[in-house]
Amino acid sequence: MKTVTGIGQASWDYLGLVDEYPSGDTKKEVLQWEEQGGGPVATALVTLQRLGVQTRFHGVVGDDREGDRIRESLTDEGVDVSGLRIREGSASQVAFIVIEQGSGKRTIFWRRPTGPPLEPEEAGALFLEGADFLLLDGLMAEVSIHAARKARSEGVPVMIDAGRVREGMLELARLSDYVVGSEEFARDLGFDGDTEAFRHLLWKEGFPVTTITLGERGSITFNNDEVFRTEAFRVDVVDTTGAGDVFHGGYIYGLLEGWELRKTVIFASALSALKCRFMGGRRGIASLSEVMEFLRERNAPFFSSP
Repeated sequence: MKTVTGIGQASWDYLGLVDEYPSGDTKKEVLQWEEQGGGPVATALVTLQRLGVQTRFHGVVGDDREGDRIRESLTDEGVDVSGLRIREGSASQVAFIVIEQGSGKRTIFWRRPTGPPLEPEEAGALFLEGADFLLLDGLMAEVSIHAARKARSEGVPVMIDAGRVREGMLELARLSDYVVGSEEFARDLGFDGDTEAFRHLLWKEGFPVTTITLGERGSITFNNDEVFRTEAFRVDVVDTTGAGDVFHGGYIYGLLEGWELRKTVIFASALSALKCRFMGGRRGIASLSEVMEFLRERNAPFFSSP
């Protein structure tokens, strides 16, 4: 069985569905309320677990209610949390997410953990033992850079989930084998829609294979001189929370399977779309058989790709 190690964020999410986003200084009734585990790396690892991949998570939580829920939400999915450190007297990462009914668009208010970030020595000398892949989100820059360098020295492929350009992110991108970033990350780098200019910029910056997710507009992938777009699958969207995180999990799964890059991105896109039919980042994560059936029903080019 393949194994993926992840270092990064785990959150406890409070989600509220409203008929429309409220204006300031008003009250708004919540139509549906849920709590779920979240966080970019943590949710991507849960995705991989449901696809049959063994995973290990390294990160930090506080010794609070949310910390207990975060740990439980991961262990219930089978994620190895032996690398999860509890910071005494601190608060865990939390998010309050307002979802607009009909559009599925969401607004996220979040707080990072108040305790110290994970230190490189806390990851341990053997955090990559038996690992086939390393996933990072870069929030804890020092330990992420340390892990990426170690992975490179040991020949373990690295993906960075690039939400935006923050401290250490560009160095992490250069140390990675795959950059899968948001549209905000691309704009931070100067992307204005000109794919050829952006491809040249990525080459100049020394970035590896790069995929930029564009929400309902799909994604665009830069692989040396090759640039290709992948359309988003149309579904009845309830909530887009976690769609990118699930996309990352699906992307890594395709790479572990040895699929050609176009096929990998199509699979990740389908998995992400299926998630969007449910509230929260994890409730709608599909099984492998469900994704394959969805791709067949849509006559997706997935099956005609190498």
